[in-house]
Amino acid sequence: MDKLSVQFNKDHLVNEFKEVIADAEALLKATANTGGEKLAEVRTKVQESIGVAKSKMIYVKADAIAKANAAAKTADIYAHDNPWRLIGCAAGIGVLVGLLAGRR
Repeated sequence: MDKLSVQFNKDHLVNEFKEVIADAEALLKATANTGGEKLAEVRTKVQESIGVAKSKMIYVKADAIAKANAAAKTADIYAHDNPWRLIGCAAGIGVLVGLLAGRR
């Protein structure tokens, strides 16, 4: 897989995980008035797990941002070091797209 799709998958995973945490918190609030010692014990464990998950997600988000910034900086350096190569690639892609569009 290329780095862009990996980054997209990480972002998608982070968003899905945030939704799960929000749903779990809503469930905890909805069952707050329900009695029972066992339920209170489970509720406490879930709250602790949510706290740990949130702190880990903050780390994952910071790591993803750092990697994205590093990739952008690398691309910027490459573009400045090889401008004619990039112009040639862009022109080649433009010709290829033009040829494919002209066939239709």
